[in-house]
Amino acid sequence: MNESTEDRDDAGSFAGYAVPAGSYRARRQRGPAYFVIIGIWLAVLVVAMMALSVVAIQIHSAPSKYHCPPDCGRPPNGLPVATNPRFFAPDGSFSVSYPAPGTAYDVTMEPNGVRAELNIGDGGTLRLFSQPAQGRDARRVADDVLGQIFPDAVKSYELPNAILGYEPGYGEVADDWPKGTPGDAQRQRIIVVVAVKNDLALVAGAVGPFRQFGPDDGPGPPSPANVDIAKDMGKYVNSFMWRGDPPR
Repeated sequence: MNESTEDRDDAGSFAGYAVPAGSYRARRQRGPAYFVIIGIWLAVLVVAMMALSVVAIQIHSAPSKYHCPPDCGRPPNGLPVATNPRFFAPDGSFSVSYPAPGTAYDVTMEPNGVRAELNIGDGGTLRLFSQPAQGRDARRVADDVLGQIFPDAVKSYELPNAILGYEPGYGEVADDWPKGTPGDAQRQRIIVVVAVKNDLALVAGAVGPFRQFGPDDGPGPPSPANVDIAKDMGKYVNSFMWRGDPPR
């Protein structure tokens, strides 16, 4: 069968628009402005960072200045003796850390605190306890404690800037010779640190055989404490807390 002329014309044609005869120029189409967009975003980020810096400077608080003592500021964050158990007074008036079970101490709980007996080295006794101040200052409490437990003790020196539980107090080092043993071999070194707050006196005391510290025997830095148990005493002294003290 032969195709008709009309069918052949349709095969080579397509739909379109008629325009007048003449010369035409196509307008160039512009692509996306990538560099302009990136530049705008960078400018916005820079302005935002500058604004945040100004705000941070405005709200930044000036560091606190302390004159210690008497104003010793706040202690470092975290518990001074984080790995040790803590004694809480039955009435909630104070708390203190004490040596953990299985350490070099034999610990005994008392109604008003803790007694820990050091069973290595020279030995010694550490006591962490409280008693009503009844209007007494820290020095008077320390004198009374020494007079009750070691009436024949002789004061060796006063601890400068003594602090207990981050509260300014009073500290004293004394010596005692048990009756009938005048030699230095039986000389007992006593350390007492006391601070008073809310009319409650907190006391840290240590006693042990006198040992002359030196470059090869002692805590390392020069120390006139001259008693073995003093090397482990400081962290418990700083762990005391009165009722209402902020966490530290």
